[in-house]
Order: sequence, then C-alpha cells, then structure tokens
Amino acid sequence: MLCSICPRKCGVSRDAAHPGFCGVGWEPVVARAALHFWEEPCVSGTRGSGAVFFAGCGLRCVFCQNHAISGGGRGKTVSVDRLREIFRELEEQGAHNINLVTGSHFLPAIIKALDPPPGVPVVWNSGGYEAVPALGALEGKVQVYLPDMKYMDTALAERLSGAADYPAAARAAILEMFRQTGPYRLDGDGMLVRGVMIRHLVLPGELDNTFSVLDWIADTFKPGDVLVSLMGQYTPNGLGGPDRRLTEAEYARACDYMAALGLLEGYTQELSSAESEYTPPFDGTGV
Repeated sequence: MLCSICPRKCGVSRDAAHPGFCGVGWEPVVARAALHFWEEPCVSGTRGSGAVFFAGCGLRCVFCQNHAISGGGRGKTVSVDRLREIFRELEEQGAHNINLVTGSHFLPAIIKALDPPPGVPVVWNSGGYEAVPALGALEGKVQVYLPDMKYMDTALAERLSGAADYPAAARAAILEMFRQTGPYRLDGDGMLVRGVMIRHLVLPGELDNTFSVLDWIADTFKPGDVLVSLMGQYTPNGLGGPDRRLTEAEYARACDYMAALGLLEGYTQELSSAESEYTPPFDGTGV
C-alpha cells in the first residue's frame, strides 16, 4: 500500500527501506501512554487525559516540543491488539478520555484498535495538517478534535514546518472536524465530550500570523461552535525556531485581539507554562 494519508501524499510503501516522510512504517510506534494532566482543564480534568503519544509526524516544526519522537526515532512498535489494550488500561486507570497524540500516520491501525469503542470519549490531538478523506474515516469513532491552527502565512509555514500548504490543509481539516462533531458540548463536570477545540501557539515576533489565525476562526465560526486555546508556551529548543520566549507584552496583545474578536470561549495561559518540564518523558511508560 502506497501512503496518501496526509496532505504530503508521499506515495511510498512505508516499509523498512521507505518509512515515509513521517519517519515510520504502518505499524503504530508509541513512545508513552499515561495519564496526562497538562492539557486544557476540559480535557485533563481531575483524573487526567489518557494520552497515547505516537512517534513520527507529517510536519517538521523546528519548535516542536515533542521533537524527541516526532522524527520517528523513539518508541515501541505495537500491534493493533496491544494498542486496544493500552486504551483499555488507560480507561481502567480513570482517564477522562483516550487522547491520541499525533496519530494521523497510523490511521488504519488506530481505526481497528478503536473497535470496540472505548467507554470514554476519543480525542484526536493533531497538528492540524490532515487530509480530509483520512479524517472522514474517523467519523463516529472520534468525539473530540483538538487540532492546531499554526499558520495563515504560507511562507512562515514553509520556513518553520516545511509545509507551505499548511494553511489551506488545516482550514479544510478543521471544517471537516466541525462537520463531524457540530458545536462543542461540555458535560456536567465541565469536560469536553464532543466538538472541536482549536489551538494556536503564539510565536515570538509573529503576531501578524496570530492575528490572521484568530481572524479566520472568528470569520468561520459563530459563538458556541468551537473552543479556542491561545497558547503562550513557546520554548526555544535550539533547532531553528525563534531563539527567545514570548514576551508578556506580545501575549497580552494576542489575548486582547482574541477578546476583541469575541472569541471568549476557550483558554489563555500563564506564561509560566513555557517550561520544558511540561513535556512528558518519552520513556515507554505504559507501552
């Protein structure tokens, strides 16, 4: 089978000799599976989100917090049966949801592992660089979509993530996600049980890009449709991204712009969250 899952459509067999742009083959590679408490409150809750971190990625973001695994070089290959067991184990530990982090390139195996469906919502946590046909295969299996919307600037997308088509791909993907779920819904405990929450990381020195992203969200969705998480946790990693943290003044301007557009449903952050310790250890826990 030649791969066309992500927008790159690299068309390789994804075997040992040709692992694909994502850096991995077809069998799922998992770097960590554990309760995770550093998502937004409506995802992590009090008991934690059952986060399954997959290795590999269809993007090459130079500022990736998960760069240790995004190239596909760290993790354990697991079968579909083992992946299904991992979901069940996380649910037994009390996870509010099963949180699939950057799993797009393992879509066929994940779909099989979600049968039978878990007893808690399934969260599709992605960089937003998705192909609409692939997302269509998740309809009815995923209740919550947690995509990034990183860029509206194609040149910036190419320079920082190696994907000039990112803005167009992410816009189409998010619209498909919303088509599947409809307006977001919280349960009585404030947990997100259905819908879309769009994340955007404010990059140092790139406020115009942030303003354009927020403009698109405000122009596309009406109040009550989606949640927005405006993140200020950019952390320099020496791999080619901006070499400084976001300033308080930059983040305040972004938050003010978001509020002025009427995007009042969602989250902002304390800039103290821009610390490397918020990235979990990819040590094979739970795999």
